Amino acid sequence: MRKPHLPVWLRGIFLILSLVGLGLLLKNAGLEHIFERDWIDENVRGHGVRGYGLFLAAGAIMTALGLPRQLVAFFGGYAFGVWLGLLLGAVAALGGCMLAFYYARLFGRGLVRRMFPEKLQRFEDFIRGHTFTMTLLVRLLPAGSNLVTNLIAGVSKIPKLHFFAGSFAGYLPQTLIFSLAGSGLTVGSHWQIGLSIVLFIISGMMGVRLYRQMRHGRSYARELETQDDHQ
Repeated sequence: MRKPHLPVWLRGIFLILSLVGLGLLLKNAGLEHIFERDWIDENVRGHGVRGYGLFLAAGAIMTALGLPRQLVAFFGGYAFGVWLGLLLGAVAALGGCMLAFYYARLFGRGLVRRMFPEKLQRFEDFIRGHTFTMTLLVRLLPAGSNLVTNLIAGVSKIPKLHFFAGSFAGYLPQTLIFSLAGSGLTVGSHWQIGLSIVLFIISGMMGVRLYRQMRHGRSYARELETQDDHQ
């Protein structure tokens, strides 16, 4: 017996209204200033386990809504130091990734597939078969939208566990870099801030190079397969 499904148009309306409602809720709750230095000082830094939990929950929710994960990592380093900031910043980013992924999968899958079939197909062709590796490389890139990647992945057919694992591994380098910068702000260490800038440039260049090499290799492999099919 088939389970009843909501019509696509009804899901689309719910998707839009829920996002608007969530935005109004955050604004009315006074959370538009979340992840600013004063908010971190008042609610997270030096508040023990409560501060850890609040940081993780707020970081996951805000990155799911589009807040740059690098900002969360920066304040993780500021509030907790480099290594704990790295761990909590990466876990918060992964939480935001999963929230956006499942939100799109539950409410936007049919709608987005009908609106953007070609873009989704290109994404699935690009990442399928090497989901962990390609996701990791995408996360290493210095540009691109974390939120858009999460939403597209949510409406695609790629393996979710490989996508989550690749995302977490790919988050780590930039999370470390921005956690280092945030920690440098706490102790007034200019060398830590400077080192984080250098590491960000190096990791970005490496990510772009690896991404291009992998994409070129997969394109070449597809050409060989096409040639074999015609022989």
